[in-house]
Amino acid sequence: MTGARRNAPPREEVLATAMGMIAERGLEKLTMAALGREVGMSSGHLLYYFGSKDELLLRTLEWSEGRLGVERGRLLTRPATVRERVDAYVDLYVPDGHRDPHWTLWLEVWNHSQNADENARERQAAIEGAWHRDLVALLAEGVSHGEFRSVDPDRFAARLRALLDGFSIHVAIGLRGTDRGQILRHVREFLDEGLLPDA
Repeated sequence: MTGARRNAPPREEVLATAMGMIAERGLEKLTMAALGREVGMSSGHLLYYFGSKDELLLRTLEWSEGRLGVERGRLLTRPATVRERVDAYVDLYVPDGHRDPHWTLWLEVWNHSQNADENARERQAAIEGAWHRDLVALLAEGVSHGEFRSVDPDRFAARLRALLDGFSIHVAIGLRGTDRGQILRHVREFLDEGLLPDA
């Protein structure tokens, strides 16, 4: 076994470094060679471990989503009203601002998904599914407790997530006239209109 392979960093360190580089320098500066320099590996070793840059990006997204999933679970199970927890879900979902690294990565993976193989598509669907299931469970809880009007949780979640995706893309790409604060106000108004029982 070569010294380089014996001293290769754990994959999680590589993925964390990739995410850090996206945050600091943008996705266009994330090359296999640049990442290799950061983690002390050759680009050939990185290709050996990941197979392609697309696979590296998808694994980095999965790693980042795993961390977000832990945070989401903590937020959604804390003692608070269901509406407060839905607001926390929305707050976690919407990008922090222009060039948010997590959303930058998501947009790149989505862009490449047109030509992705079935395995990659299933892995992307698993990420989306986790967000959807958590939101459906929250909405169902709100309906069952009488905090929300009687909506179909699955249908409402699908619409809300489509709204969040559209607005989030605007924030992530820095579309003029949109910012995080405006988006959150729009979404909260939509939630008030769609979920709150009639007085």
